[in-house]
Amino acid sequence: MKPTIIIEYCPKCGWMLRSAYFAQELLSTFSEDINGVLLKPSEQSGTFQIIIDGVVIFDRVKAGGFPEIKELKQSVRDIVNPEKSLGHSDKK
Repeated sequence: MKPTIIIEYCPKCGWMLRSAYFAQELLSTFSEDINGVLLKPSEQSGTFQIIIDGVVIFDRVKAGGFPEIKELKQSVRDIVNPEKSLGHSDKK
């Protein structure tokens, strides 16, 4: 079964558009590898997490900021399809 990616964000912080952008990027890159991306407003202020099958792969508080899209795609790829090439976004 393909995984679902959850992007949990703080709506009070104004992070819905950022979440939607990340969702769009992940859907366009991993359309064949994932079930979908769920945008989930958080009740906890300051939350921005990316979760795959219950495992938090990114937490803004722990990271001290937001991920670069290249790094996020690499982290997602390593879980959902480790053999997938990300083209110019791939690790060297």
